[in-house]
Amino acid sequence: MKIRVGQGYDVHRLEEGRDFWLGGIKVPHTHGAVGHSDADIACHVICDALLGAANMRNIGYHFSDKDPQWKGVDSKILLARVMEMIREAGWEVNNIDVTIILQVPKLNPHIPEMKRVLAEVMKIDEEDLSIKATTSEHIGFVGRGEGIAAQCVALITK
Repeated sequence: MKIRVGQGYDVHRLEEGRDFWLGGIKVPHTHGAVGHSDADIACHVICDALLGAANMRNIGYHFSDKDPQWKGVDSKILLARVMEMIREAGWEVNNIDVTIILQVPKLNPHIPEMKRVLAEVMKIDEEDLSIKATTSEHIGFVGRGEGIAAQCVALITK
């Protein structure tokens, strides 16, 4: 059996008046993330961790922000495609661990729904997907409410 680990990291600027898509769901908030797609940072770091583990480059390589077909796309579509790609290469997800760094809003009430939605998209058990949230203690761009950051580690097996 082959075992590989990959990691993903991403940041997005937050802007007032935008929809805030996070973990596959629309989170109520005054600000939303800015990006070429719907800017769902949780989906993006999972994609990068999985692609990295499978040695398939990164999300920007496969879904370029220069390509108009990805403008405004639901990031769950990108995640589903990444899952197809790694499965076509013979890999399966063992587990995924996501950390979202955001000052406000509090995410704990939304995490169960995020896990349900993303596990369904990836066709994995919810117990194999961990999503955690933390703040940056009012330090830096996240602490000032200017942006969001996230990181992910994924373990895949063949």
